[in-house]
Amino acid sequence: MRVGKCLLTLATLAAASLSVVQAEPLTIRHSYVVPVANWTPLLPVKKDLARHWDKSYVLQATRYEGTPPMITALANNELDIAVLAYSTLGLAIQNAGLTDLRVIADEFQDGAPGYFSNQYWVRKDSDINTIEDLKGKVLATNALGSGIDIAMKAGLKKHGLIDKRDYTVIEAPFPTHPAMLNEKKADLVSAVMPFALNPVLKEHGKVLFDQTVGLGRSQFAFWVMRKPFIDKHRAVLVDFLEDALRIERWYLDPKNHDEVAKIASGFLKLPPERFGWLFTEQDYYRDPNGMPDLDALQRNVNTVAELGFTTSTFDVKAHADLSIVQEAAQRLK
Repeated sequence: MRVGKCLLTLATLAAASLSVVQAEPLTIRHSYVVPVANWTPLLPVKKDLARHWDKSYVLQATRYEGTPPMITALANNELDIAVLAYSTLGLAIQNAGLTDLRVIADEFQDGAPGYFSNQYWVRKDSDINTIEDLKGKVLATNALGSGIDIAMKAGLKKHGLIDKRDYTVIEAPFPTHPAMLNEKKADLVSAVMPFALNPVLKEHGKVLFDQTVGLGRSQFAFWVMRKPFIDKHRAVLVDFLEDALRIERWYLDPKNHDEVAKIASGFLKLPPERFGWLFTEQDYYRDPNGMPDLDALQRNVNTVAELGFTTSTFDVKAHADLSIVQEAAQRLK
């Protein structure tokens, strides 16, 4: 009899212990590249708006130099959510073999009507007035094969100019592009936000075309996860997306803009007045429901393949799961 009671007690303790283990919040390992352009580092600042943080999950934000290291981290199960660009989705699925990758939410879109689109600048005093005038010129990009590089080459191809045959492309970090244009080290430079607002660029340069020429509207960046992680933790991920959307909507609300500018100032160590553009129509479009534009992404992926950066195109919708963000958005109604 005593043995039976002991066994029952041990079983009860084991069940209680298991319950404690199961109650531990799930650590969600997320990524980002640019503190203000990407959502991930901004979320903890307004953690007070979250309802599930520290209960069903905790967020671990890690900065990466770019998307290629994120792909490696996803492949090694060292990262749960990655911020990829349209230019690298095919690389992750085809080259890295991550066929279980799923697009789950929007990060930002380029070229949405009324919003900013990445720009390509030439000098005001140059003889370049049309895209065709770029034949034989030197063009600067941030990195070969990057989203802005592919968009540039797609725009030129539509006007009959082919990479290596008709022009030369050099690589340089975005912050150096205005000086490169002014010093005539490049005939055309690329400008993303906030570098498109550089006074040197505006004084000496003019916009020749923007990214929509090559891509139209683009799903420039988005969140991805691997299907096994989604299947195992779907309920918790809905909690996380609910909190993320609630916080993102706070940042997008114009009435909070002064505080948003101060937060951005803290990240980038620039005066708050330098962020008047942030989360306005001068910035990229961010869907308040977290919904990526999969039709745009399909067109973008097709362009990447047509330019030879990936071996072939693929069905984007077969690599998407929007049910999580849809359920999260439904909770906020």
